[in-house]
Amino acid sequence: MSCKTDASKKEVISGEVSNKTATETTEKNVSKKIVFFGDSLTAGLGLDDVADAFPGIIQRNIDSLQLNYMVVNSGISGETTAGGKNRIDWVLNQEPNIFILELGANDGLRGVPLKETKTNLQAIITAVKEKYPAAKIVLAGMQIPPNMGQEYTTEFKNIFPALAKKNDLYLIPFLLEDVGGITSLNQADGIHPTKEGHKILAKNVWEVLKPILK
Repeated sequence: MSCKTDASKKEVISGEVSNKTATETTEKNVSKKIVFFGDSLTAGLGLDDVADAFPGIIQRNIDSLQLNYMVVNSGISGETTAGGKNRIDWVLNQEPNIFILELGANDGLRGVPLKETKTNLQAIITAVKEKYPAAKIVLAGMQIPPNMGQEYTTEFKNIFPALAKKNDLYLIPFLLEDVGGITSLNQADGIHPTKEGHKILAKNVWEVLKPILK
């Protein structure tokens, strides 16, 4: 597996808790699954159609190449790493071949202790590895604004490449690269991408995911 180094430095994500969960699947006769496990970015909060969120775009990319994968969107708006750790066993019933972990931003926005965030992410990674040793895991790197102070912000950013290196994971250096902080690509709240913004998120994910698909 490969682990890329971190990059960029822009804005951030999710804060609202939504009662709407997105565990949307594309019904097909396929043998392999890609599970996107995340928060409001994965869930597509604020979009008219969850299929326009980046996991849905990834499914269309896969379909266009006639690859034998089904995307499962397991994103919940407002999800924290603690929440993710609590529901990981249930989500793993999906039997993922590829597991894309997109959590942590809500921890950062709320000032959750960095050690707790890192421990929770590690617990999720360990759970996947133990139940499905052959599954490939992709970790989505995240960054937050400096509201919590520069030290916290820097250490938060470094959690993701450190975990990727430790666990030999694939790493998306910064999921919101070229989207975070750009007004025209975000909704009125300034933190959740528009439909156009999600296209760029999908591009960031696809650069790492495409070489993994077989």
